[in-house]
Amino acid sequence: MTKNPKGSGKGEGNDWGFGGFLGGLTDLVEKLNELATTAKDLKGSGEIPDFGPGKQFKGVYGFNVRVGLGKEQDKVKVEPFGNIHRDKESGRTVVQEVREPLVDVFEEDDHTLVVAEMPGISEKDLKLSVTDDVLTISGERGEKKYYREILLPRKYVTENIEVSCNNGMIEIKCRN
Repeated sequence: MTKNPKGSGKGEGNDWGFGGFLGGLTDLVEKLNELATTAKDLKGSGEIPDFGPGKQFKGVYGFNVRVGLGKEQDKVKVEPFGNIHRDKESGRTVVQEVREPLVDVFEEDDHTLVVAEMPGISEKDLKLSVTDDVLTISGERGEKKYYREILLPRKYVTENIEVSCNNGMIEIKCRN
């Protein structure tokens, strides 16, 4: 097993061997266990009574767990996605017609890369707009409708954005 020469204690350096991978995996499992014990309403199944008998809907709900890298290695972010939400005012469950896609944002050397999962959407079905540092993506094809606003790390202009789409995986490169 090889250690990074910058340090050997926790947080000082990185363990580049197999033990470092398992240590990181152990930390992730511990954080997920914390999440499961403190956020009990994330678990559950059953019917949504607000829609009445005989009414049908298509709902998607999930959450994405992200573990930070580098300076943010101790941070864990849990982000929900889908079209099932709890209304803050009434407390009722709401199923929206428009789904919120799962999105990842990566800062590269010369651009910011946004990757969105929008199954069933092709490049011609996609609409993008940028206002300062907010990227809005939407797409519609048949019954599948998606919409999401993403906060970018800096301001971009529409002319500096490249889009590619492959099997519902949208890649958006925002160049400086």
